[in-house]
Amino acid sequence: MDRAARRPADPLPLTPDGGVGPQADLDELARRGRLLVVDTVAHSGAGHIGGPLSAMDLLVALYFGVLRIRPDEPDWPDRDRFILSKGHSAIGLYVVMALRGYFPVAELASFDTGDSRLQGHPDMTRLPGLEASTGSLGQGLAVGLGIALGARMRGLGVHTFVMLGDGETQEGMVWESVMVAAKYGLGNLTAIVDCNGLQQYGWPPAPGDEGRGDRRDPLAGARLRDALEAFGWRVLEVDGHDVEAIVAACADARGAAAGSQPTAILARTVKGRGLSFTEGRFEWHARVATAHEVAAARLELGFEHPGEAGP
Repeated sequence: MDRAARRPADPLPLTPDGGVGPQADLDELARRGRLLVVDTVAHSGAGHIGGPLSAMDLLVALYFGVLRIRPDEPDWPDRDRFILSKGHSAIGLYVVMALRGYFPVAELASFDTGDSRLQGHPDMTRLPGLEASTGSLGQGLAVGLGIALGARMRGLGVHTFVMLGDGETQEGMVWESVMVAAKYGLGNLTAIVDCNGLQQYGWPPAPGDEGRGDRRDPLAGARLRDALEAFGWRVLEVDGHDVEAIVAACADARGAAAGSQPTAILARTVKGRGLSFTEGRFEWHARVATAHEVAAARLELGFEHPGEAGP
């Protein structure tokens, strides 16, 4: 079935290519984005659900309320830079980029196919508008650090934002970047941590233990704020599902003076946010919804025509 033909009835002001107009409500955008994530993954038969849903409000806030970008000119030199370090949540990024006008919404139907620009993890060699190819966790902040340092050396007034998962902060390379960014006083760098407190596997079980280990983020009990501040970062905390608060926190971070501290925004989120059967369940980290579940998602999110759902 043609994907555009079974798109839900749309309450948003659509542009001719399926994107949305500038007057669209951000919460409404996030609601539609969540359905597109579930629907697209079901259509492709592969992808992630839990992380993209926890990050949806953050991505909408960034692309519609924070980033200085030109979707019709993705290489505009003065654009802000955004890197999705948690690359397995690529479908969430693609959905928001499509809504913002980087490419037609109908192109989401090609997600994760061999010749698509929308690979399972972001590939900057295929899709204009991506600043980095990501997937191996822990590397995105280092790339953002280099971009921010280079921008300052060239006198560019751009700001670099990097989104990480909280589980990703277990990677040592993250902390090397945290240390170096503070050393160089990169006030033009902001790390946003999607703190949903849940991951697919967690720590491996100790010898003799049964099961597959504890899926809770093993650093959930650690004081991430204290650790970042100890390295010299400024830290803000925000409800990661409050779009207005996210925009305000990002504006605060952008206001940091050159040569000052980098900023980390700890966004408290719920994995699988938005659907009763996905919220807080690690099983939905990378599960594909059935036709029945897609229909249920459509109803829960307030869209009509459940009969149009399903792959």
